[in-house]
Amino acid sequence: MHKGYLILVLHAHLPYIRHPEHEYFLEENWLYEAITESYIPLIDVFDRLLNDNIDFRITLSLSPALVEMFNDSFLRGRYLRYINNLIELSEKELLRNRGDISFEPLARMYNNRFKRVRFLYEESCKKDLAAAFRRLGETGKVEIITTAATHSYLPVLSIYPQAVRAQLRVAKENHIKNFGKAPAGVWLPECGYYDGADGLLAEAGIKFFFMDTHGILNGTPTPRYGVYKPAHCPSGVSAFGRDIESSKQVWSSIEGYPGDFAYREFYRDAGFDLPMDYVKPHIHPDGIRIYTGIKYYRITGKTENKMPYVREQALVKAEEHAENFMLSKKRQIEFLYNNVGFKPAITAPYDTELFGHWWFEGPDWLDFLIRKIARTQDVFRTITPSEYLSEHNELQRIEPSMSSWGYKGYNEVWLNSSNSWIYRHQHRAAEKMTELANMFPHAEGLLRRALNQAAREVLLSQHSDWAFIIKTGAAAEYASSRLTGHIESFNGLYAAIRKGDIDEAQLSEIENKDNPFPEIDYRAYSDSERRLSKG
Repeated sequence: MHKGYLILVLHAHLPYIRHPEHEYFLEENWLYEAITESYIPLIDVFDRLLNDNIDFRITLSLSPALVEMFNDSFLRGRYLRYINNLIELSEKELLRNRGDISFEPLARMYNNRFKRVRFLYEESCKKDLAAAFRRLGETGKVEIITTAATHSYLPVLSIYPQAVRAQLRVAKENHIKNFGKAPAGVWLPECGYYDGADGLLAEAGIKFFFMDTHGILNGTPTPRYGVYKPAHCPSGVSAFGRDIESSKQVWSSIEGYPGDFAYREFYRDAGFDLPMDYVKPHIHPDGIRIYTGIKYYRITGKTENKMPYVREQALVKAEEHAENFMLSKKRQIEFLYNNVGFKPAITAPYDTELFGHWWFEGPDWLDFLIRKIARTQDVFRTITPSEYLSEHNELQRIEPSMSSWGYKGYNEVWLNSSNSWIYRHQHRAAEKMTELANMFPHAEGLLRRALNQAAREVLLSQHSDWAFIIKTGAAAEYASSRLTGHIESFNGLYAAIRKGDIDEAQLSEIENKDNPFPEIDYRAYSDSERRLSKG
C-alpha cells in the first residue's frame, strides 16, 4: 500500500523570440541554449527510462509560445547553425587541450555531447521537438499541460476578463493542434492567481492548475491538509499547491543541491575565458562575448580560484542528492500518513530550464531520482495530477488566495516602479482588440488576416517576461523595445482596420516577422465567444 504520492512538475517556457530581419540575433540564443542543455537532454532521459521499462510519472508544462518556436522552420535552421558552431568550437578545444589531464577529457565530453544532441535533434526528434514531446505524452508516463498563450501574468490582466479568456483559448487550441487533445491542466504563469481566475479556467475546460504555497494556505476556509491534498475551488477546478521543502532542496543555490561545490560552475565559460581572436568565430559577429556552454570548472567554493570540473565526481553527487531527496520525501510522506491519517500528495514544481542549463547535472539527478523511486515504491510513487484526480474524489474545498511564486509572493516583480508603465499600453490594446472582435464578428479575407494579426500583436505584448526583464535590468532595453514594437504594430493595424484601408504589403511584412499561432481566431476576444469549447 502506498502511503502517498510525489507530483513532479516541470514548467518549460521562453518568450517568443524570432528575428529573421537580422542575420544573427543574440536573444535567440536563449532558445538554442535551452534546446541543447535542457530540452533534448530531458527527452533523452525520458526515452532511456521508457526503454528500461521504468515505471514513472511526470508532468510537463509546455508554453504555446515555446512550442511555436519549436515548430518554426526558420528557427530550426538557425538552431542547426548554432549546434554546428558549438561542435566546431569543441573540436578546436580537443586540439587545444590535447595532453592536458584535466581539460582534455572535458573537451572530449563536450564534443561528444554536442554531437549527440545534434544526432538526437535531427534523427530521433526529426527536428520536431513538439512531436517528440507529444510522443512522450502518448506513453501515459508524461502528462503534457499548457499555460497562457504568451505566458501573460494574469493578475495584472484580470480587469479585462476577455483578455484572459483569449490567452486561455489560444493556448487550448494550440495544445490541441500540437498534442492531439485538450489540456487537462494549466500552469498559471508565474503561479499568478487572483480571485475568480478559477472560473475562467473552468470555462476553458481546465481540470486543474498549480499555485504557490500561500495561495492554498491563505485560502478560505483554512485548508485542513495544507498543500498536501489538492483543493477543490468553487468553480470545480482543482488547485495543487507547491511544497516549500521540495522547492528549497532543488531550487536554492545556497541551501539546495545545485550549489554543491562538485557541480559545474555556470559562470565560467570558454566564451569569456579564452582569447578573443580564438573564440571570435564562435561568438557574436560583433565580438560580443557570449556563453558557449563549454565550461571547464566546478563551483569549488566561494572563491574566484575555481578547480577543474570532474564529471565522475559530479555524477556521484547527483546520485547522492537523488537518494537524499527520495529519502526526505519518504520521511515527509510517512510522517503525514502516520500522524495525520491521510495519503499526502507532495507537489514539486520547477522551471524546466533549471535542469541542464542552470544546473548542469539536473537531468542526471532526475534520472537517478526516478529510478530510485521506481525501485522503492513501498511508501510512495510518482503520479500525474490527472491520475491523482481520477483516483481520489475527496478533496479539500476552499477558495484560494491571490498569490504568485515571485519575490514576496504577490505582484511586486511584475508590477513596480520600473515596469508599471507597460500596463496602460497592454490594457488599452486589450480594450481595442475586444472592440474590433465585437465590431467584425464574421470577417473574411484581408480583413480577417489583419484582425488575426492584431490579436497576435496583443498577445505578444503580454509576455510576463517583458515586465520581469525590465525589473531585473538584464536585457531591459530589448524587452522594452519588443513590447513597444508589438503595441505599435497593433495600433497601426487597429487604425487601418477602423479606416477600412489595410495595406496588404505592410500586413504581410508584420505577419512574416510575428507569426506564431497560425490557427489563431481573433474572435477569442469577442464577447459572444465567452464559452470555450470543452472538446
